[in-house]
Amino acid sequence: MGKKLYINTTINGEAVEFLCEPRQSLLEIFRDHLGMTGTKEGCNDGNCGACNVIIDGVLMNSCLIFAVEAQDRKIVTIEGLASPQGLHPLQQKFLEHASLQCGICTPGFLVAAKALLDQNPDPTEHEVRHWLAGNLCRCTGYDKIVRAVLDAANVAPNTETSLQSSN
Repeated sequence: MGKKLYINTTINGEAVEFLCEPRQSLLEIFRDHLGMTGTKEGCNDGNCGACNVIIDGVLMNSCLIFAVEAQDRKIVTIEGLASPQGLHPLQQKFLEHASLQCGICTPGFLVAAKALLDQNPDPTEHEVRHWLAGNLCRCTGYDKIVRAVLDAANVAPNTETSLQSSN
């Protein structure tokens, strides 16, 4: 066991402190040390998108980020999408369009879709498919996921505002 470093960060709008070894991934810290198991471990090499998070407004694979890189950053995980008032519009549309099955890829798709809608509140189908190309699903096929994202864009043109109001 190596030397542990003290990290201060903001996760889903709340200040968070944790200790980590320099070699630990942010994904490992979420799941094993912070109890945030919504972010999934799929491939653990940045190819599947199951561990997507938004760091300072940029979509990233948490399996490829060292936890020490979280210092003074603002991070959004799947746990930050819903609010006490209810599901995020993307989550609701994923349910309505039956865009999920086993659930391993779903959090990564939702976080990626949120990052897209934050940057482009009215994407075309091509833009959605291109943006989500880094996420893999073995169960549903992608059409239902794309339809849910397009439908959510029509319901909640500014997902950034709806997330901020829930934190």
